[in-house]
Amino acid sequence: MSDQIRIRMFGGFSLFVNNECFDQVIAKSKKGMSLLQYLILKEDSVILNYKLIEVLWPNEESTNPENALKTLISRFRAILNSCSEGLGNCIAASRGGYRFMLLENMTVDLFEFESLADRLEGQTELTDKTNELYQKVLTLYTGDLLAGNDQDDWAISRSVGLHSQYIKIVYAYLGLLKKSERYEEIIQNCRFALETDPFDERLHLELMQALVKTSRNNEALMQYKHVTNMHFRYLGVKPPEGIQEFYKQIIQAGDTLDMNIDSIRDELQEFGDVHGAFECEYAVFREIYNMQMRNLERLGSSMYIAMIMITSMDGEPLSPLKLDDIMKGLSDVLKAHLRKGDTITHFSPSQYALLLPTVNMDSGRMVMERIKRFFYQKFPNSNVMFSYRIGPLSSNMNTMKHQIESDSAKNVARLSAMEKKVSKPADENE
Repeated sequence: MSDQIRIRMFGGFSLFVNNECFDQVIAKSKKGMSLLQYLILKEDSVILNYKLIEVLWPNEESTNPENALKTLISRFRAILNSCSEGLGNCIAASRGGYRFMLLENMTVDLFEFESLADRLEGQTELTDKTNELYQKVLTLYTGDLLAGNDQDDWAISRSVGLHSQYIKIVYAYLGLLKKSERYEEIIQNCRFALETDPFDERLHLELMQALVKTSRNNEALMQYKHVTNMHFRYLGVKPPEGIQEFYKQIIQAGDTLDMNIDSIRDELQEFGDVHGAFECEYAVFREIYNMQMRNLERLGSSMYIAMIMITSMDGEPLSPLKLDDIMKGLSDVLKAHLRKGDTITHFSPSQYALLLPTVNMDSGRMVMERIKRFFYQKFPNSNVMFSYRIGPLSSNMNTMKHQIESDSAKNVARLSAMEKKVSKPADENE
């Protein structure tokens, strides 16, 4: 066969003849494609007819399954031959079954990947040759095995194993690049690998570390915000602890600033005209919280912490897109209607945490009620519920609980006294 045949298994299933894609042609037979995919995954193994029947027609009864299999193979071979003469021979009959045969001038990305993985096993030095092999692996693995296809168990289990093998190879490659301090290549390869596994914690950390090492702190901060938003938006959770902690490393990486009072003043002046509350990442919020805890007793001041939660009126979970839009709107409301001294953070996908200095329980509730009113003005018909809790900041959570209960008791007593006064007969008030 003189044509160059290339079969792609990663990132989807495709057939190329002399770099021309024939996906639409082979898609005429879905079961024929499944047959070819299954045989490729089994490589040189002969798959008996009964097993192929179980795979292709699960839970289906046929009066003559053997004949149905032969008819399917005959028709699909004809389809393959229409793409390239003799291509149908890759489905070879053998000892009561069929197997995949790798023909001349034919390549399969899966076979190339596995061969390269074997060659890279145990490599401890990054030579020009091994670097070339690692680059080839990254080029071959364009996505999970048969991504986008209707996969059965036989494809899913193999896909998970290959993905794990790919990530292991990427980690090993990054480790060798770090030994050589080749940070620009780490950045490039991390971004490439994240296209196939966008939620991998280590890849994000390696990328941010390399960006900091190359003094690209703003890019590292953008990457941090990107991964945080992804976890909130698509998974509904905060990013892993390791990524949250790395935020402090990013902001501390600017310590090389020339210690000149004028230059520092100029740097600080850029942020002098901001208005409203200070919104920060949770790692910074936690540090501010701890600092305030230490200062409360020494300064004799008070500070309250509040939590806001957004839920749907009907109790059903909000869609990620709707929740994301509402939480962004809530952020705008908080920054516009809180003071400069207040601090806020996006604590969870549906919650904001607030630090409110120089307030008491009553004024704190007034602040929260005002925020609640502005929120509903912004989202009048959103069918969502704005709930909040507020309590004093204290190193002793029992103290906080007792103070909340005490304030609540005082409020109840005050209301009760007012009710009694109103209900008294006129002559008793005289």
